[in-house]
Amino acid sequence: MKIKMSVMIAGFVFLFAMILAGCGEQDKPKQAYKVPEKAAKQQEAPTAGKKLKAGFLYVGPVGDYGWSHAHDLGKRHVESLYPWLETVIVESVAESDSLRIMDRLVQQQKCDVIFTTSFGYMDDTVKAAEKYPDTKFMHCSGFKQSANLGTYFGDLYQMYYLNGMMAGALTKSNKLGYVAAFPIPELIRHIDAYALGAKAVNPDATVNVKWIYAWYGPDKAKEAAEALIAEGCDALAFTEDTPSVIEVGQSHCEKGKQIYTFSHYSPMQAYGKDSVVSGQRMDWGGMYARILKDIYEGNWDPSRDIWWLAKEKAAILGGSPDDAINPEFIEPLQQAMIKTEQYGEISAYDLVMKRYEQMKQGVDVFDPFMGPISDNKGEIKIKAGERASKQDLLSMMYYVDNVEGEIPNSN
Repeated sequence: MKIKMSVMIAGFVFLFAMILAGCGEQDKPKQAYKVPEKAAKQQEAPTAGKKLKAGFLYVGPVGDYGWSHAHDLGKRHVESLYPWLETVIVESVAESDSLRIMDRLVQQQKCDVIFTTSFGYMDDTVKAAEKYPDTKFMHCSGFKQSANLGTYFGDLYQMYYLNGMMAGALTKSNKLGYVAAFPIPELIRHIDAYALGAKAVNPDATVNVKWIYAWYGPDKAKEAAEALIAEGCDALAFTEDTPSVIEVGQSHCEKGKQIYTFSHYSPMQAYGKDSVVSGQRMDWGGMYARILKDIYEGNWDPSRDIWWLAKEKAAILGGSPDDAINPEFIEPLQQAMIKTEQYGEISAYDLVMKRYEQMKQGVDVFDPFMGPISDNKGEIKIKAGERASKQDLLSMMYYVDNVEGEIPNSN
């Protein structure tokens, strides 16, 4: 999840683990709040001509060109689809201030539904849902539900795996870097997927992680990227909501040192035409369209956790809207030959595209987290022949065996 939260991560991990411990359904985490069975049936369709007003809380500025920007693109998409929809946004909302903003959206803006797009908004969203039972709430990346509070998320771990494959095939140093925001399950899952992708094409590739403890921290991201390059990393992925890592990679390319980068959340290839190989993009538009249509027509079911991947066309490969892979790097990837059990000898380019097409068919066709998978301490985490369940993915807090170091404790 692009889970936005403050630094109280250790407490969350413990709480989440306790919640998952009692889960009896393989593909859905147990909810912290029991949703009445008739909740969905109680939703009433609006009268003809009635407008629906939706409020959106963003943790960063719309211009961050990352997480909040992608959500806003999704919002604009549904605005263009539905003439009955009216929207209002509040950007750069501190997680500690989210309840006050929700009060304003309900009391003053008269919103019918409120989307809170940061993990750190979860508990305040729960409070707001209890305070305003006639308002609908949708929380992005959370796991708490009630009669008027639902959850949704789109995940990118599949795309990180494909990015890792390309990084592993192109690296000359066998050292890959990752600039990461906060040590939480979503980011660990993405780091591990990136590392597993690299390992699939290059068993000698390792991943080094630098934590910056910021979702929006361009200066910190640049400093971490430079540090990774100084340590020998020549391919960089990241979770930070600006093109800062891309700009660092491009600057080194212009000076004659090839640094491969992979853009995050939004199309960032324009910031690194000689550096960006590919990346991952999230299309929230389809998901917002589905949710808002269901609410408007009275079919909304808050007990149904919405979790979309490549199959649902939410997770998309590429650093630009036009190319899954930067044309500049197609030939080098075609020349990198990989020996595989399934396809024999195949180019890295063809293997990436085959895996991408398989992911679009669903996790039963191909998923990065298929065992055997061990952590970097030698412990088997996913047994041979088994695939990580959704709850495994949502609670992942270990490095796979080609990621160096240890996951830091929160402060």
